[in-house]
Amino acid sequence: MEIYVYGTGCGAGDLADHALPAEQIRAFVADNGKGTFLDRPVISPEELAGRAVDLVIITDSRAEIVSKKLLSLGIEGRKLLFLKNHYVLIDRNSSYALAETVLGKAFTESLKASERLIRTPLWAGSESLSPELMKGDYIRKKTLEMIVAQISELYGNVAELGVFRGEFACCLSALLPDRRLFLFDTFTGFLEKEAETYGEGFIQAHKNTDAEVVLKRLPHPEQAVLRPGLFPESALGLEEERFILVSLDVDLEQSTLEGLRWFVPKMLPGGMILLHDYNNPKLPGIKKALQKYEEETGSRLHRVPVADINGTLVLSF
Repeated sequence: MEIYVYGTGCGAGDLADHALPAEQIRAFVADNGKGTFLDRPVISPEELAGRAVDLVIITDSRAEIVSKKLLSLGIEGRKLLFLKNHYVLIDRNSSYALAETVLGKAFTESLKASERLIRTPLWAGSESLSPELMKGDYIRKKTLEMIVAQISELYGNVAELGVFRGEFACCLSALLPDRRLFLFDTFTGFLEKEAETYGEGFIQAHKNTDAEVVLKRLPHPEQAVLRPGLFPESALGLEEERFILVSLDVDLEQSTLEGLRWFVPKMLPGGMILLHDYNNPKLPGIKKALQKYEEETGSRLHRVPVADINGTLVLSF
């Protein structure tokens, strides 16, 4: 079967780790069409034209853009299977008949079940953030906008531990243009052995990051302080800094625990830590890390859950 997967990010990695082994995938498809992903070739969308395509499984969240591109290249709509329906109230898949023929009914049903909750398109524009920045997880970013409005008159620095490609850092920069923004990341992907427990797809999907690329994306790069390397070693010399807002998004238990140990004592009154992935069932280490921190310190932090895609927990001080 000629099965292709559009995307080389977390969705593609998750698919290969838990549902469709990479060896069953002819190639991955990405806009740049270069290199390999999970030892499979990465081709451009244009290279699909003329191939005997049985099915294109789309793990890219830009469903509307991707569908238009593939349709314009002559790929039949019935051969497109969307696994991320983040922006619309209806399912983008007009029919699952062909996917069931290629993948089997039981397997296709399992894929559908994992994406049954179609995320609502709440975004309606904002003066403070461009539509481009607001694409994706609306609730997470709109919550950030409301938090920033609440802390705007308070002093203190801003930080993100776990920057990846800088999408959320862009929002922090746009909403807080006058604050120093400390960005902590290896900027090379996961180095911790703990990441291996989540699969090679998970690891590879997080490798495509670069400090200079992140810096160029920021609306106010002059305020950013990049601290590459393993945390907390990368924070040496910043012990006296104090913070009003921190995004903690490192996916792994030990890294999250180190982040809590370092940042919580440095939070100012009225400040908040956004603990991303707290209610994400695929990353159970986040909850374990907070539990361990509270056991270590004998404390119970004030917490508010957020109904964004990966279940952020807001810790308030």
